Amino acid sequence: MLVKPHSRVPGLFVGRQPESAWNRVRLRSRLLDAVAQELEMNRRDLMKSCLGAQWGGGLAQSETRFLPGSVARVEARIARLLLRHTWTTTMSSSDFRDTLQVTYDRDGVVGHGEGAPIIRYKETAESARRAAESIRDFLASANPWQFEKVMAEVFQRIEGEYAAKAAIDIALMDWIGQRLGVPLYKYFGLDPADAPLTTFSIGIDTPEATRRKVREAEAFPILKVKVGLDTDEATIEAVRSVTRKPLRVDANEGWKSKEEAVCKINWLESQGVEFVEQPMPAAMIEETRWVRAHVHIPIIADEACLHPSSIPGLAGAYDGVNIKLDKCGGMQEAFRMIQVAKALGMKTMLGCMISSSVSVTAAAHLSPLVDYADLDGNLLIANDPYLGVRVEAGKLVLPDRSGLGLEARL
Repeated sequence: MLVKPHSRVPGLFVGRQPESAWNRVRLRSRLLDAVAQELEMNRRDLMKSCLGAQWGGGLAQSETRFLPGSVARVEARIARLLLRHTWTTTMSSSDFRDTLQVTYDRDGVVGHGEGAPIIRYKETAESARRAAESIRDFLASANPWQFEKVMAEVFQRIEGEYAAKAAIDIALMDWIGQRLGVPLYKYFGLDPADAPLTTFSIGIDTPEATRRKVREAEAFPILKVKVGLDTDEATIEAVRSVTRKPLRVDANEGWKSKEEAVCKINWLESQGVEFVEQPMPAAMIEETRWVRAHVHIPIIADEACLHPSSIPGLAGAYDGVNIKLDKCGGMQEAFRMIQVAKALGMKTMLGCMISSSVSVTAAAHLSPLVDYADLDGNLLIANDPYLGVRVEAGKLVLPDRSGLGLEARL
């Protein structure tokens, strides 16, 4: 019997083999051992090459052990963001917004996170800061590679304060992405080309100021207009005097009866509005179900949609949900909410509060999963400390750097 030469199977005898049964058994055993060794070497080579190609640095960057004596340094601070225009909704009017910014510094890598507290849920920047400070020691000693377990513990230790939870979660995810050497959209298995168009938001204002804001938003193909007051018709007419672009509107629970909501929504449909967010108070789910049966354009839940467990009860009353990291507690919870909504056949939307590029970019990394995006909170402020997601002709352009991909502004 002749054995063909095999350059990758070292030590095999090539040529005529001894005829004894014992030698044939020994030869077969050596051959199987060599093939097994080759398969294992090929597997290791493949893993190394795949990791090196995907993570831009091989196994060293994905190493999950800590440096000797490694302890994280966690900082939480309040950042004041100055608005380009006074921002008015049915809930409030202001020239600035305060957010909580968290940094997670370990092994020479710094993860950044941000949460915008929502007064509607009795959260303030100061209460968010205190919540984050209360678990500083836990976070400093926790294993960030077990980030899902860490955040489950954070949710147990902190009651409410979802903006604080969001800031912590985003900082951990940014750290993980940087250590792995991959953008977070790649970590979640997403294609950045699938990121949707984002709307640009027009707050409630006088007709003259509304027209000016619409002209300033010329680069955006879709506008989101805040309504919910007695001035709704004047607001929309001011917008329509300047542009015929598609509109989406957000009533922020402003209409108090189902009859008023139906009347407003049917008129808005005649004005080229694509869908309406949160027409009535969040608790009025059955009334919204009645409205849904009497209008023709989709209704999207905003204030009524807080957590993954909120979504099943909204099906049938709403066509979709607006998911905000600040409301639910970060990227991991937002990802779960998207999956729950999709399983129920509902439309999905990622929104934001007024915040810097930290929070908006975190949401943008998940945006290839959703149908709609309203991720412009960073574009409404004048002192954004970071560069992250960009918008080109309304299209979200995700950074290709590791983690969130943030760059500090000079």
